[in-house]
Order: sequence, then structure tokens, then C-alpha cells
Amino acid sequence: MRWRILIWCTCLVLPLLAQQSLVKNLEDQRKKILDEVEVTSRLLTENKRTVNNALNRLNLLTQQINSRKRIINLLNEEIKVIDEDILYKERQIKNLELDLQKQKENYAEAIRKIYLNKNKQNHLLFILSAEDFAQSFRRALYLREYSEWKKKQADDILKKQIEINEQKNRLLKNKESKLALLDDRKKEENQLNKEEAAKKSEVNDLQKNQKQLTQKLAEKKKQADVLNKQIEKIIAEEVASAKEDTQKERTTDTKGGYAMTKEEQALSSNFASNRGKLPFPLRGNYKIVAYYGVHQHKELKNISTNNNGIDIETTPDNEARSVFNGVVSRVFTLPGYNNSIIVRHGNYLTLYSYLDQVYVKQGDKVKTGDRLGKIYTDPEKGNSTLLHFELWKEQSKQDPLPWLNK
Repeated sequence: MRWRILIWCTCLVLPLLAQQSLVKNLEDQRKKILDEVEVTSRLLTENKRTVNNALNRLNLLTQQINSRKRIINLLNEEIKVIDEDILYKERQIKNLELDLQKQKENYAEAIRKIYLNKNKQNHLLFILSAEDFAQSFRRALYLREYSEWKKKQADDILKKQIEINEQKNRLLKNKESKLALLDDRKKEENQLNKEEAAKKSEVNDLQKNQKQLTQKLAEKKKQADVLNKQIEKIIAEEVASAKEDTQKERTTDTKGGYAMTKEEQALSSNFASNRGKLPFPLRGNYKIVAYYGVHQHKELKNISTNNNGIDIETTPDNEARSVFNGVVSRVFTLPGYNNSIIVRHGNYLTLYSYLDQVYVKQGDKVKTGDRLGKIYTDPEKGNSTLLHFELWKEQSKQDPLPWLNK
């Protein structure tokens, strides 16, 4: 009987724990995405719509819509899990009630028999009428065990009734949770419809101003080409300077590459080993609005972008921070990018552009997380606060995203 009760309790508890764990996991995921949506909403609110920042806003809206869809999917998953648990609990309650009814009937039958035999045989007489002492002892033991069985049956009936009531309470809470989730899903679906309408409106406006947008992108491409040539020039100068440095023992990893000291080699190796672990080049709220490489815009025909790094939208007064230990290689200014800083990490380099103020100078040693400068908030781009970030190895551009801890 004890093993039966233990198995019965285990069958009730384990599914409950599994369901609670799954729902908790889904809730945590949903809260995390809701935080992301809040960040995106704040960035969209702070940045007014202009042709200059149109594509970045469109990317933010797309991210927000995708996040909203993920929230709805997670809500559907939560509802599905709760629905399954409701069915499970309803079956459990039904089985428990059937088992309880049978147990009550058996108990009632036992009591009825005892009552009928009550006047026919006295317990004491039953014990004393035994043929010998051994039989008398066995009869006394039997009566004691029978009494304990009756008490145990009564306790089991009471415990099972309590468990049924608890299961019904859990079932009621599950149904209440489901109603709350259905309400949340309805709100998210309404918000999704508004965001999709807002995106459609911005796409329509951009299609009307596609000529102006194309001109802006062409201007931006020219600025990016100038920045790229400037970086290549700086790298070439440093390669030549390191090659001419005869005072220190230097070696290169690649032919024609930057000749490094032993200290720089160790730094470079350490940087490479931290691929995927580097912190983002800023803190606080941010969203990537432009990714590395060539991208054809889905909603706008004949519009494509090419980025040598990533563009990160953030909030005003935020600051660029070094992603790793290194030395400030160069500080310079170019049209379209404001102030820029290059930090060398052995034969790796990181670039931070669109800075309003610069806190460091050429030759300064910096550590991971050190503040490099204040990011520029551009009134011509709807008060957009954007950090342009690039990562190079020798003379080759790298996609920065796989290097960062996402």
C-alpha cells in the first residue's frame, strides 16, 4: 500500500514540476524579448523619421515586428502547454475521484460488516475463546492490525480528498493563467498590426522618395569608400613603420603583414582566442541597424547597402568603449563619420566612428571596456545616435558580429 501511494504521489508531482519548468522557461524567453521590444520602441521614439535615417528606422521596425511575432509564438506555446496540463489534470481528477469512490465503498462495506457482527462476537470473547495461547496471541494481533487498517483507510480517504481539492485549485489557476495569456496574445496581436501598418507607411513614403534615398545612399557609399581608403592607408603606414623598426625584434604572421613584437603577438593571440566573447563597443540600450556586407532590401526594389562593419543605434549621450586591450593607433576626422578611433590589438584592429568627442589620443594604452569617446547624435538624421564599428585583421575586413558576445 505504501509503494502504491508513493507511486501515485510521484505520478502527480513529476508532471507538475515538468509543466512548471517548461512554462517558466517560456515566460523567461518572453520577458527577454519584451525587453528587446522596449529598447527598439525607445529608439524609434527618440529618432524622428528622415530620409537620412530611413533605412535604419525600417530595420528597427522590422526587428520589432519580428520580436513581436516571436512573443506571440511563445504565448501560443505557453497556452498549448497549459491546455495540455488542463487536460492532464482533468483526467487525474477523474481517476482520483473514481479511486476515492471505490475506496469509500470498500471502507463502508467493511464498517457495515463490523456493525453486523458487532453483537455476534465480542472482541475479548473472540480472543479468550482461542484453543491455546498462541492462537489467542494471533487473534489479538489480527484485531490490532485490522483496527490499524481501518484507521489507515480513513486517513487515505482524507488525503486523497485533499489531493483532489488541491488538483482542482491548480486546475482553476491554470484556467485563469490561460485566460490571462489569451488576453496578452490579443494585445500583442493588436500591437503587431499597428507596427506592420507603421512599417507599411514608411515603406510607401520611401518608395515615393526612392530617388532621394538613392542619392543619399550613393553619397554614403562615397564617404564609406573614403573611410576605407583612410584605414588602408593607416594600416600600410604602420606596416612600413614596424618593418623599419630595428630596435625591437618583430615578426609577421603573414607575408607583408604587420611585424609584431612578442608582446603584440601575445595580445593578438589573446584577441583571436576571444572570438565570440568580445563585449559590444558600447553599453546601455542599443540595436544593430545595419549589418556587414552587401544586402538587398526586401521591401524596396533596386535598393541595396554595403557595410564594412556594423552600425549600432543607441541612445543619446552613450559612449564608445574598447572591445579589448590595445593601443590607440590613430584618431582622425572624416566627412560623414565625424571623429574616428582605431585601436590596434596586435595584428587586429577595431574602428569606432561617428564620435562627437574623443577621450583618448594616439599611443594611449586602453583596456577592455575603456571609454573612447562620446557618440554623436545627428540632428539631420532625426537625432539618431549611431556608432559605426569595424574589425580588421591585417589588411582584411572581418564581419564583427561573430566576434562579439551576443
